[in-house]
Amino acid sequence: MARGLLGIEPLSRAEIEALLERARHFQPQAEHGYPREETLRGKMIVNMFFEASTRTRTSFEIAARRLGAESVSITAAGSSVTKGESLVDTLNTLVAMRPNAIVMRHAASGAPHFLSRYLSTPIINAGDGTHEHPTQALLDARTILDRLGRLEGLRIAIIGDLAHSRVARSNIFLLSKFGVDLVLCGPPMFIPRELAEMAPGVRREFEIRKAIRGANVIMMLRVQLERLHEKAMASSEYFKYYGLRLEHLEHAAQDAIVLHPGPMNRGLEISSEVADSQRSMILNQVENGIPVRMAVLEKVLAT
Repeated sequence: MARGLLGIEPLSRAEIEALLERARHFQPQAEHGYPREETLRGKMIVNMFFEASTRTRTSFEIAARRLGAESVSITAAGSSVTKGESLVDTLNTLVAMRPNAIVMRHAASGAPHFLSRYLSTPIINAGDGTHEHPTQALLDARTILDRLGRLEGLRIAIIGDLAHSRVARSNIFLLSKFGVDLVLCGPPMFIPRELAEMAPGVRREFEIRKAIRGANVIMMLRVQLERLHEKAMASSEYFKYYGLRLEHLEHAAQDAIVLHPGPMNRGLEISSEVADSQRSMILNQVENGIPVRMAVLEKVLAT
């Protein structure tokens, strides 16, 4: 893996497998809880979040502590960006304080890649615009492996607003490396043709029942109400045609599981009956955020 982690696309299958296996080592044990190590003792990590985040920012903070590192979290509202300072100047100021890595979330697609050309400090992409969210895809894969034991040969349906989803793009890049049969589903306006052309084994489907027929994994994505309103679609109409309900699961594989990166909009993307069912791995995804981000931090900083 190159310096830092900017996206899933440039990673090889072997690199992904190594991170997922290392994350398994960091998962909580029934008797001892989460493993604690001192691999990164003396290291400093700055979490720079220009967009609101709960799960990702918090799990990076916890992951750093469990590896013995110190971390400082800075939000856009608390930074000099609000005073008109440029992004490059803000990051250069932080680099002058000698952190060992910067974990960054930004609304602009490509922002971490742009800064990586100017900064020598490794950058870990915690989500950039509608481009990528690499650690989310890794924790999704870890969750699938925990329950189903494999990625190869699975049928996976991703449903929702894929056009604006960095989670979808990172998952397409990752899952396609494992020969997954990948179906993208949602209203036509949310599934541009180019998404299906990103990788082999990807196709579009506009009916939810057809998309999840025989699926082993159903991955629901967040839909923003303002985007529905822009397209003159009511939330009730979206839920009627694309919201995941219990009756839909009858069309999926017997071992099918349900994922959602959060935050969920119950009654829009997914019903409460599904979100709280035995098929739901949503809380498992949250739990896996810590070991996966421990594996990434260790890989970036301990080598």
